[in-house]
Amino acid sequence: MRNASRRGARAGITLLVIAKEPVAGRVKTRLTPPYTPVQAAALAEAALTDTLRTVAELPARRRVLALDGRPGRWLPLGFEVIAQCRGGLDQRLAHAFANCHGPTLLLGMDTPQITPALLSPVLDPHGWTGSDAWFGPAVDGGFWALGLADPDPALLRGVPMSTATTGAVQRRRLVDAGLRVYDLPTLRDVDTASDALKVAAAAPGSRFARTLSRMPVRAATR
Repeated sequence: MRNASRRGARAGITLLVIAKEPVAGRVKTRLTPPYTPVQAAALAEAALTDTLRTVAELPARRRVLALDGRPGRWLPLGFEVIAQCRGGLDQRLAHAFANCHGPTLLLGMDTPQITPALLSPVLDPHGWTGSDAWFGPAVDGGFWALGLADPDPALLRGVPMSTATTGAVQRRRLVDAGLRVYDLPTLRDVDTASDALKVAAAAPGSRFARTLSRMPVRAATR
């Protein structure tokens, strides 16, 4: 797939974010308790805002948001919005990739600590000349980033999501398909109250950290 990777690198990259509209009771349910559904939704919106603002700053051929719900004030200019399909997360990720062509980097809404510097290896024009895929593992065993030189939905369908081995299974799927995989640093997703505190500490200047700081400390430590 080396030639395809080189052609895609010259054509530019698609940045793909998959997210859920931050509505109380529908997002970040693992934060409740100790947080209220309204607080959890506020943290989800802050994390999504940080993610989209970072993506908006990056050089890209396309910026695509695969959204479950409706766009809100948190959506910057310059994004194409596509609706997520029905089905499990593997099906929704596959559908999102099916709407992209050439090198595509998928990000979620749970890592507001991402920075342009962190993603620079993938954005470098030479980052795809020796690789067919980029993989960002998460502390909880999942993954926070997945880059494919040639987006193939079949690479995601059937991967068991939201388990402690999701990342390992997904990466093995890439390797077994004959892809050359490069790894990004391991990051922590915001899933639990403990995660929220640690991610905020890692990104003190983020909107996420500011939002968390305005919430009662007892809510996060009870």
